[in-house]
Amino acid sequence: MPANRHNGYTNLGIGIGLRIPHYQHILTKKPVVDWFEIISENYMVDGGRPLEILDKILEQYQVIQHGVALYFGSTEKYNRNQLQKLKALVRRTKTPFLSDHLCWGSVDGKFTHDLLPMPYTFEAVENTAKRIRYVSDFLEIPICVENVSSYAEFHQSEMTEWEFLAEVAERADCGILLDVNNIYVSSLNHGFNPFDYLKGIDPTRVGQIHIAGHTNYEKIHPRYTRPSGVRSGLETL
Repeated sequence: MPANRHNGYTNLGIGIGLRIPHYQHILTKKPVVDWFEIISENYMVDGGRPLEILDKILEQYQVIQHGVALYFGSTEKYNRNQLQKLKALVRRTKTPFLSDHLCWGSVDGKFTHDLLPMPYTFEAVENTAKRIRYVSDFLEIPICVENVSSYAEFHQSEMTEWEFLAEVAERADCGILLDVNNIYVSSLNHGFNPFDYLKGIDPTRVGQIHIAGHTNYEKIHPRYTRPSGVRSGLETL
């Protein structure tokens, strides 16, 4: 994406996700890659091999942090200890911006470890935007929110998913990590036109784009059919 305030005015080019199977190849072969994206929660530790590997990679590559557990759509207060750990990692990696998902995933201190879809209501917009602003102020870094793939919808929704995403980004004054694959997955699961989604997003708010694969579940036996729908590849810790 072109440099803008939502990605820290960086023009980083094309990056790939950093995963454990990549470690040895990266450290020995030093491939030509513009940057690596890390799952923040994998490195929010006090020491050990994860940070040792990360520091070696940081010697040669730019790293961008991408989270899976901020749960901007939840309603519980943030754990400041966790945010402190995240801020320490932000300072360690010098990531120019940070991204996480537009979803919820925790209730009464219990975490689902999944990226659950939200009701697209104005009440949810206000709560989500408030939480994004809080985290951005705490971390002192721009934030981009990512659209998730979903397999269920709420009857009480008052707008489309793209209208909800645009409204949250506007009220939080944050960026968007636009996941093209997730748009396609959700469009097949819910029957909307993915191009309508793209037309509803302000391109000046897009700080990063994700492109990934998905699995299309089809009939595999005359007496057994997999659950209908398309499922996106999940980002895990």
